[in-house]
Amino acid sequence: MKITIATLFPEMVEGFFASSIMKRAVERGIIDYQIINWRGWAEDRHQSCDDIPYGGGAGMVITCEPLFKALDALGTRGKRVIYPSPSGRSFDQAYAEELSGEEELLFICGHYEGLDQRIIDEYVTDEISIGDYVISSGEVATLVIVDALYRLIDGVITDDPRLYLDVCERFEDEMDGKVIRPKMGLAQKAREEVRAVCSVLFFQVLVMAYHIVRRVQGKFDYLEDRKSLDRR
Repeated sequence: MKITIATLFPEMVEGFFASSIMKRAVERGIIDYQIINWRGWAEDRHQSCDDIPYGGGAGMVITCEPLFKALDALGTRGKRVIYPSPSGRSFDQAYAEELSGEEELLFICGHYEGLDQRIIDEYVTDEISIGDYVISSGEVATLVIVDALYRLIDGVITDDPRLYLDVCERFEDEMDGKVIRPKMGLAQKAREEVRAVCSVLFFQVLVMAYHIVRRVQGKFDYLEDRKSLDRR
């Protein structure tokens, strides 16, 4: 799969592709990615990419021209162009599975008060909402979507299909409100085992100490009895 991310803040997403599981997927050639800063298509000396909303209002919106040029240069024909937006379709596991089957995805990261509507009408195929809350950048929402879908691609996590099935079953259980048993790492498990062993050993030491005290006390009682007999 190829993932292209168009953003004004590439440094916010670059680290994700150079870390952990995603890094290994990129190195193995399972994932190909491209990060585009469309500010380079702005023509004014300040490379402006935002403007005051038409008709007034608070905040700034992403302007059309630089992003239009960037998307035309990338080519969007036949691609799913995704724009994370609070007004979009709610993102869930089924949606992630659907997107994971695509050969190429192009994400547009909104900022400020969002994109000019003409960009959405012209290029966007999927508006996706990751939840009923407000965040300040589309980069974060984009990474949430990418993280959910790329791990479903064959070979990213493991070639063993049992892990994928286990993940799906656990997700379905959580959605159904079933109780999920707490997970325990090996180190934590080892600590629990040590605590159990220590408890048993402590009990055994107490029992041994009790018997030792009883035996010593018995010897003292025996000596006292002998002394009493000798006096008689």
